[in-house]
Amino acid sequence: MSDEAKTILITGAGAGIGRATARAFLDAGWRVALLGRRRETLEVTAQGRAALIVLADVGKHDQVEAAFSAVQAGFGRLDVLFNNAGTFAKPAPIDEIAVQDWLDLCQTNITGMFLCARAAFGRMRAQSPQGGRIINNGSVSAHVPRPGSAPYTMSKHAVTGLTRSLALDGRAFNIACGQIDIGNALSDMTARFGQ
Repeated sequence: MSDEAKTILITGAGAGIGRATARAFLDAGWRVALLGRRRETLEVTAQGRAALIVLADVGKHDQVEAAFSAVQAGFGRLDVLFNNAGTFAKPAPIDEIAVQDWLDLCQTNITGMFLCARAAFGRMRAQSPQGGRIINNGSVSAHVPRPGSAPYTMSKHAVTGLTRSLALDGRAFNIACGQIDIGNALSDMTARFGQ
């Protein structure tokens, strides 16, 4: 791998879409930072390859800042953030959803997405050469929701608002922001949909 290899930080890298994406970037020769809450799952993602493992809960500001600082220290810059970490509440009519379940989902899907985008934007704006790319993981659920998915669907609408705002605000700093809206990808999270 050359010193000129591009760098990417992937949140939620310990499983599902995050794991598959991380492995694809590792295979392509990128310098990859794997962010998640559990070292053991991130090590499985890395499969013994040279990846930077950073432990953090995306919904906790201090942990996010420490993780992004570790990436900056390790790589010297950040070219891409794949803002992927997310969770899903048990499907139910809205009046049966516990308020704490809603708050927990928002902590990851909304606050976590905001905190990671904020940390990436600030570093991309300050680095030289300036700029980078932020890719937010939305969901087709924001366009065609499943029954009983009000918390998740609302959170993914918030991701779209964040993406559109960052795409506008980033123009002056060569920071592009886009979004992917994946449908049903087979993962540990989606496996619970049928239960």
